[in-house]
This record gives sequence, C-alpha cells and structure tokens, in this order.
Amino acid sequence: MTFEPSKNFNAVIAAIDEVNAQDPRTTIVDGQSVPFETAYADRMTKTLEQMYPDASELLRIAARAQHIRRWQIPRDTFPMNREGYQKWRLGMRQLHAELVGDIMSDNGYSADDIALVGSFLRKEALKRVADSQALENVVDVIFLAYYWDDFVTKFSDYDDDKLIDIVGKTLRKMSTKGHQAALALDLPEATTRIVLAAVEREKDMLAVLAKREVS
Repeated sequence: MTFEPSKNFNAVIAAIDEVNAQDPRTTIVDGQSVPFETAYADRMTKTLEQMYPDASELLRIAARAQHIRRWQIPRDTFPMNREGYQKWRLGMRQLHAELVGDIMSDNGYSADDIALVGSFLRKEALKRVADSQALENVVDVIFLAYYWDDFVTKFSDYDDDKLIDIVGKTLRKMSTKGHQAALALDLPEATTRIVLAAVEREKDMLAVLAKREVS
C-alpha cells in the first residue's frame, strides 16, 4: 500500500528538516556539502522506506527526527566515560522527543500520538512495540552502513575483540529483520569480518531473543 502523507505530516517533516538544516557541521553526500543531520535524517527515511515500506505515519516522523538538533548537546559536555556517555545519550533522546513533540503539537497531532513518537525516540518500548523495534533496526543498519568506518577511525585503539563486542551489543538490540538487513549491506571486507564474528559470538543469545521479538 502506497503511503499517502497528510498535510500535517508534510508540515512536520518540513519543520524537522528546517531545524536540521541549521546544523553547523557538514558532510559530503554525492559530492555536495550538506548539514550533517540533514544527511542522517534523509538516510533514516530512505532506509525505513526500504525496510518497512508500510511504516506508519508516526514511525516515519520518529525516523526523521531520530537525531533532530543533535549538535545542541556535544558529547564532550559530559564525562568521557561509560557513565557520561549513558547520561549524554539519555539527554539526547529526551531532547529529540521534546523537539519533535513541540513540532507535532504545532501541527495538530494529538497528545497520544506525540507521546507514542516520544516513547520510540526514548527507546522506552524497544522489544515490546513493533514500531519501536523497527526504528531501532533502521538506526543500527544506518550506523553500520554509513558511520561505522568513522567510528573505527575515531577509536583506533580498539582491537578486534572490542569491536566485535560493540557490534554484538548492537545485534542484541535488533530483531531478525534488522540482522538480515545488516548482513545484506555491501560493507568493506574488514567490517563484514567483524559483523560475522559478532553474529557467531552472539548466536545463542540472538536465538533466544528471536523467540521474543515483535518485529
């Protein structure tokens, strides 16, 4: 079934894009310099459409807003340790939920719809609600497809065992559909080796989680 966006939906997406266009950071896409979060949001939308062509309107909004105004709270404003990372990540999720909630409210969405999108972005319904799980699958596929190489470069002191552990934790958050999409990516040989090693290491846990998944 072809998705037919409402006027309210189009207005929300346009508002999200307007915010992300303010990102002072840039990246190169097809030879052109674009705001970093504009590129990310576009990749989220395209990958969601590929993986979930029947995605709900609210899931499409959440995907577009996944990193809305992410530059507002730099990672280095929190301690550079695991606890600091967790606090930063929680703060970012809340920021994204609040920003898109305000945009949705301005464009006629109900409180229930706003709360649901917020729960997706805050990961509150992961593993329990199909749309929340779908969003996580897309996020993780995007990470491997577009941002893994930069991550490895940034953390060049990480050995293979550490990288395999990180990918393994990512796989645990995904469902079988997400795993299939990740394994179908055209990744560099070194990345594919890490992903396959993580799948092998986590195979027993992934089998257990597969029996509980909602999507």
